[in-house]
Amino acid sequence: MNNNNHFEKHFTATAVVRDIIIGMSDGLTVPFALAAGLSSVVSHNSIIMAAVFAEIAAGSISMGLGGYLAAKNEYDHYFSEKQREINEVKTMPEKEKSEVIEIFETYGLTKEEAKPIVDAFEKRPEAWVDFMMRNELNLETPDKNRATISSITIGLSYIVGGLIPLGPYILFSEASQALIFSSLFTLLALIIFGYVKAKIIGINPFKGALRTAGVGGLAAAVAYFIASIVS
Repeated sequence: MNNNNHFEKHFTATAVVRDIIIGMSDGLTVPFALAAGLSSVVSHNSIIMAAVFAEIAAGSISMGLGGYLAAKNEYDHYFSEKQREINEVKTMPEKEKSEVIEIFETYGLTKEEAKPIVDAFEKRPEAWVDFMMRNELNLETPDKNRATISSITIGLSYIVGGLIPLGPYILFSEASQALIFSSLFTLLALIIFGYVKAKIIGINPFKGALRTAGVGGLAAAVAYFIASIVS
């Protein structure tokens, strides 16, 4: 007797992973672009370090607050829509039944085939509301701690990403020398980060690495060019 086991390999990027990607990508590119731009007009590393430190602090707070507000709005939106669905199931059951039938018709079921399911939902109003939330509104129940976790994750990821381009300015006294090593470290970090990010979301990792490195390099080049013109 042969046992055929079927395994499906899927990776679903969790909310925390998405937050790390958001924080790290901005943390790598924005402070690096700022440091590169300042290196074209400032010779003292202390000024560059102070400016980049300030940017990392402000950026991590701003990104963290943005993540918090986005998650909080998502949470409030979900329960606002859920309350609306609860009221509609109570006050407009026939309309909601027809919507359930329409949903099942999109999967190829007839009205007659969907009717027993609709009748079963009528006896289970909570399950009915959950079904409508997922299949009509495409909304999943959010984690009540999501806003706090998101803000902390994005903020810390931004700091970690920002310290990579800043490191050489701490180690070397000459801004021009620090810029060279900062560029190399940041480019390597962008390539690794882009590769890992692409693997997580399921696209070609080499294409993802080149794309991420290209965006970061372009941001730094534009900042460097603008600072040179202004000076």
